Amino acid sequence: MPKLLGIAYKTTRRGTMNEVFCANVTQLKGVENDIFGRPGKRQVTIISQQQWLQACQSIQADLPWITRRANLLIDGLMFNRADVGKHLLIGELRLEITGETDPCQKIEIAHTGLEAALSPDWRGGVTCRVIHNGMIHLGDDVEILIVTI
Repeated sequence: MPKLLGIAYKTTRRGTMNEVFCANVTQLKGVENDIFGRPGKRQVTIISQQQWLQACQSIQADLPWITRRANLLIDGLMFNRADVGKHLLIGELRLEITGETDPCQKIEIAHTGLEAALSPDWRGGVTCRVIHNGMIHLGDDVEILIVTI
């Protein structure tokens, strides 16, 4: 079963990523204290451990996952276009996958070649909207659900 390996947020633009063991994630604020957690399609960002490692291997670098500046790190899932519209359950938290997190030039400042390494195959992760608030903890099970109308 996929697991939540990392939780992080930043309190200022271009600020340091703060890693935590647990966090309250809400429709109003996203990951608590995150400057970009306001309601919308890009409220929470998630990266796959496997896809992050692929990107790092392609540039021959061992970088911490927070270099990507995503909110959550998940082990056991690899994201792609078919995941848009699906829901992720992490404990009580329910998120809707809204799209791909496109790497930007800011990530290139962190490490040369990282932007290009994150571009193929959704390695940069996914953006999500909070559907149902929840407290999450490292080690929580993660489940991906296909939503039917």
